[in-house]
Amino acid sequence: MRYYIQPAALRAGITKKLSWHTFRHTFSTLLKANGEDVKTEHELLRHASTRITLDVYTQAVTSVKRQAQSKVIAMIRPEKQRNCVPECVPEDSEPNSVSA
Repeated sequence: MRYYIQPAALRAGITKKLSWHTFRHTFSTLLKANGEDVKTEHELLRHASTRITLDVYTQAVTSVKRQAQSKVIAMIRPEKQRNCVPECVPEDSEPNSVSA
């Protein structure tokens, strides 16, 4: 790490300290992002249980978070308002009024 990885990281502009666990976390997150099931991740990382894999190693990827949020928004907002930012209010209504 000291002789190869850290110098390469510095050349790439990465100043955060890297360790082998950094690679394990990244590997686990990429497996999850590629749709691998947790059992496969657990076995590849050689954890004692899938709970360790889920709680410690796997991070939610931003695009996956966005998709989850979009699904919830699609369930609670009418079709015509989905592409509207929260500040967007029809001209004929008041900002704080609620229509029935």
